[in-house]
Amino acid sequence: MIYSHEVETMCPIAQGVAHGAAPIPEEAKWVKAKEISDISGFTHGIGWCAPQQGTCKLTLNVKEGIIQEALVETIGCSGMTHSAAMASESLPGRTVLEALNTDLVCDAINTAMRELFLQIVYGRSQSAFSEGGLVVGAGLEDLGKGLRSQVGTMYGTLAKGPRYLEMTDGYVTGLALNEDNEIIGYKFVNFGKMMDFIKAGDDANTAFEKAQGQYGRVAHAVKIVDPRKE
Repeated sequence: MIYSHEVETMCPIAQGVAHGAAPIPEEAKWVKAKEISDISGFTHGIGWCAPQQGTCKLTLNVKEGIIQEALVETIGCSGMTHSAAMASESLPGRTVLEALNTDLVCDAINTAMRELFLQIVYGRSQSAFSEGGLVVGAGLEDLGKGLRSQVGTMYGTLAKGPRYLEMTDGYVTGLALNEDNEIIGYKFVNFGKMMDFIKAGDDANTAFEKAQGQYGRVAHAVKIVDPRKE
């Protein structure tokens, strides 16, 4: 350690106050975190790239400083999906400090990692008051049975009005309109369920029919329109 001349010539004065780290909530315990290994928690966060063209939702499950589980969801940019694939391989097994300083390829994923780091080292995790934290695998619960991201895609113009393209229910195949051309419901196909039916042995047409559903007052519609064509 090298000290400046000014510090070298100072007389020593005792530090009277040394409370140590303030405790943070971690998995139903109050922890005075001093080392990376003191950090545990399950948390979500979002990040964005410099041109704000795309975004990432990142979910991490950290146990004793080590990332045990990572869910990487991206939207808005085709290249982000490849970056997400690499991030899903590189994040598990790293400490949260290593992950913060790892090039996760995509700015949005890097920013999400930064936001999660801040949350988790300050004790703002989803599992802060859950005894033992959340099990590894809890990240998949956000995706539902079909293991697909919860995506909502809508489009609208002043000239032609709104178009519902995709809901959590699934890919929208038809918009139900009333006599005033207002949307009163929609029809959809759930691709996750459709693929499960196909894997179980159904042909594509049968699986497509079985995976369909509807929401709202579809039965009272004056007409059904294809949101992508009409």
